[in-house]
Amino acid sequence: MASTAQDSSGRVISVANEDASNPDNTSAADKVAETIIRGIRAGTFVPGQHLVEPDLTRRLGISRGSLREALKHLAAAGIVTLNRFRGAYIATLDRKTVLDLLQTLEPLCRLAARLAAEKCDTPQKADALLAAAAAVEDASRQRNRAAYLEDRRHFYSVLVEIGQNHELGRVIPLPRTDLFRAQIETIQTERQRQTHASGYGKIARAVVDKDPAAADRAVQKHFAGTRKTVGELPENAFPALV
Repeated sequence: MASTAQDSSGRVISVANEDASNPDNTSAADKVAETIIRGIRAGTFVPGQHLVEPDLTRRLGISRGSLREALKHLAAAGIVTLNRFRGAYIATLDRKTVLDLLQTLEPLCRLAARLAAEKCDTPQKADALLAAAAAVEDASRQRNRAAYLEDRRHFYSVLVEIGQNHELGRVIPLPRTDLFRAQIETIQTERQRQTHASGYGKIARAVVDKDPAAADRAVQKHFAGTRKTVGELPENAFPALV
């Protein structure tokens, strides 16, 4: 059973009631943390935003204790910054941190693509991956950030599912990359946006062709393009190093 609340822009967000039945044994704090992560993808929460505890407990219908536990989980994952005197903020990533993140993410995604290419053995798997890539490109063309980030995450989920190594789904740091994509969404150019979105289709086609080497190269080129974009972004896209 879930309750809904609206943010200041009128968008609806949903969390499970703390006193509701919980058949999957997910804690209220875990559900709140996921709500905030989804809110980042939807634009409800933005990098650098101050998270005011009384406002969040009221909007999300949770206790202060559950909220604080959720914020601790998110801080450990690098999604939220906690300051003893200033409170909690949605994290912002400096340029060096983004490049470190991409360096960590790339080999995992290359492995996921190779495994998927080896195991993409049914028309259903091929169709699912191609559809996921097409959804990313469509959302990008429509400038729908919420759909774009959700569809991007779905693409990686399908890729991992096809490759049948489910540990990859646990270790690929997608929430941090969601944070990065949200941070640069309004700053990058349309060319940069479309170039990035088109990379998913190239990866999908190599996987569907059952060519692990080509899939690996497609991911490698995709990440090279992202690093190029990071290098081209203006200084105001990132917080100052202290």
